[in-house]
Amino acid sequence: MSQPGLREVEHEITVSAPAAAVYRLIAEVRNWPRIFPPTIYVEREAQGEGAERIRIWATANGEAKNWTSRRTLDPEQLRITFRQEVSAPPVAAMGGTWIIEPVSGGESRVRLLHDYRAIDDDPKSLEWIDEAVDRNSRSELAALKNNVEAAHAAEDLTFSFEDTVQVNGSAKDVFDFINEAQAWPDRLPHVSTVRFEESTPGLQELEMDTRAKDGSVHTTKSYRVTFPHEKIAYKQVTLPALMTLHTGYWTFAENDAGVAASSQHTVTINTANIARILGPDATVEHAKEYVRNALSTNSRATLGHAKDYAEARA
Repeated sequence: MSQPGLREVEHEITVSAPAAAVYRLIAEVRNWPRIFPPTIYVEREAQGEGAERIRIWATANGEAKNWTSRRTLDPEQLRITFRQEVSAPPVAAMGGTWIIEPVSGGESRVRLLHDYRAIDDDPKSLEWIDEAVDRNSRSELAALKNNVEAAHAAEDLTFSFEDTVQVNGSAKDVFDFINEAQAWPDRLPHVSTVRFEESTPGLQELEMDTRAKDGSVHTTKSYRVTFPHEKIAYKQVTLPALMTLHTGYWTFAENDAGVAASSQHTVTINTANIARILGPDATVEHAKEYVRNALSTNSRATLGHAKDYAEARA
């Protein structure tokens, strides 16, 4: 029998992929920002035999939230149970189970179960959670289906790269420069305007207009998670036409010569727009080179200005 105020819901989808492959995809949290649209970043905080604690940053009804969950993994039964250890208001408690069931050798059914309560069992809060769980569950399952079924094709379209500069200064000063994005229009020539919010410390919403070499202006929006003074992870949610995915992180690693400041990108190419943007003869490799050059140019420029900023304060 359900407890008063406890809501229990279930969503499911059928995926054209073997059940074991689907389980592995869900079990590996580092790829969640690439698989599930609401997920910004996931960090594994502790791990034991068949169990782990993870911290998740994600959007819910357009708002950025973060929470800590414990998971129990059962690869034999293809089940993953989860329970939020620290929930984000208005959620008082939430948990559930991923259940992956083989339908045939190449097809599986994925069931996503949730149970949750609102703080003080408030009806309006419960309605908000209902909407967020329904929206995110449908989004997660649809994205999971698409990702698994297109895994082979996506492998060729997804790539990562990194740019690094050595700074004769402190990690704190370099971190501050990247963290204080609201000051970028005054500090970075390629950034024209910035709209920046940090209603929760360490969880940022960043929308900015940047100028390309040809003078055109592009608007992008990202959510960022900060870890002073070591790392800033982000997920871009408003994307340029040539990308269907852009995630990454800035890292600040102290060494004997100061700090190695790096910008890492993971990108998936949007093949539907290659011909329109780059011409009818352009290939995926041309698109990769174009995107890498564009992102690296901005990253190296930003890191160069961060280097100047930090070294002036050394």
